[in-house]
Amino acid sequence: MVGPQSSRGAHRLREANRRAALALLRSHGALSRADLARELRISPTTASSVVADLLAADLVREAPASTQGQRGRPARLLELATPPGVVVGVDIGRRHARVAVATRDESVLAEEYVPVPAGQDRERTTRVVQEYIDVLLERTGHGHADLRAVGVGLPGPIEHETNLIATGSILPEWVGYDIVSVLGEHLRAPVSIDNDANLGMLGEWRHGAARGCTDAVYVKVSTGIGSGLLLGGRLHRGAAGTAGELGHTPIEPEGAVCRCGSRGCLETVASVPSLLAMLTPTLGEDIALAEVLRLAERGNRACLRAITDVGRAVGRGLAVMCNILNPAVIVVGGPLVAAGSPFLDGVRDTVVRSSIPANGNVVDVRPAALESRSELVGALALAARTAVDRYDVDDHESASLSPRR
Repeated sequence: MVGPQSSRGAHRLREANRRAALALLRSHGALSRADLARELRISPTTASSVVADLLAADLVREAPASTQGQRGRPARLLELATPPGVVVGVDIGRRHARVAVATRDESVLAEEYVPVPAGQDRERTTRVVQEYIDVLLERTGHGHADLRAVGVGLPGPIEHETNLIATGSILPEWVGYDIVSVLGEHLRAPVSIDNDANLGMLGEWRHGAARGCTDAVYVKVSTGIGSGLLLGGRLHRGAAGTAGELGHTPIEPEGAVCRCGSRGCLETVASVPSLLAMLTPTLGEDIALAEVLRLAERGNRACLRAITDVGRAVGRGLAVMCNILNPAVIVVGGPLVAAGSPFLDGVRDTVVRSSIPANGNVVDVRPAALESRSELVGALALAARTAVDRYDVDDHESASLSPRR
């Protein structure tokens, strides 16, 4: 006789298999039942049961495989369906907020960029984000009842257990702020949060320059320097959720004191503020990055030299990461990518020169395909995944999946 404990164990195993199947289809695209069984290391019978549950819940659908060059009956491929409802992605930076509404398959329906004054308080920024979410939902013909999940990205480490912004953020006034609860209460939908560089990696992996990769690094060079790590086809966040803080890698032992308290961190010589500080004696204190990029395009030697030096410094930090992680692809994001070759060649050449040959000769350093939208697209992917994860396994023997209300 099977007792309650055994029944609960079987229930959890079925749920785990379903979620693993959804994750596999999300990352690999259409697969057959035999492919699922092999990749998940489960029996064909178990795979068929998992597929039946997901089909009944309208989370996957069947499509015939191509018959070109094949004989006999083609295998039936399974792919993610597009369930009803929408998701929202939010990317918050020091001077901006981006908000987008998308379908459950991450197709963007509406999007807005909102300038944010430096130093604006967190409550005001959150209210602005809420207002734009409501506007975009209405613009796309949806309301709060249609919203299935929200993904939020912020520039700083996120405490895994609490979902709070931890010390080390370039938005120090946001440390300890529970934006997840604030947005969740307003929208009546589940909210997930992650570091913006992690979401940049997720966005470029799902829809950009790292698509199809299993081992990649995304680095965002902006006000600070952060990186997202894709290892073995999974985002790596570390024990405390703070992996990838590349900007706080010490590269100049006698350098300037960093905001983290250490000395000579990469961020002190290779971020946008450090670039502008480098050019202040030549171009004045009021110089802005947009003007630096325009001058560089026109051949200004000081701007070109400073941009190249920043690229080389970023390359030194990435070379250390390259030697440790051996990624196939490094995706470079942030506003300096707009400088083109002076910046990107500085990164590429230094990564190759400063890595061991076995690693430096195989890594492909690429600009972000999604440009300034990498983090926003990643936030939408996080929301879409959260919407799937919010589905419960039916406690009855019929085992269908129903969304939480």
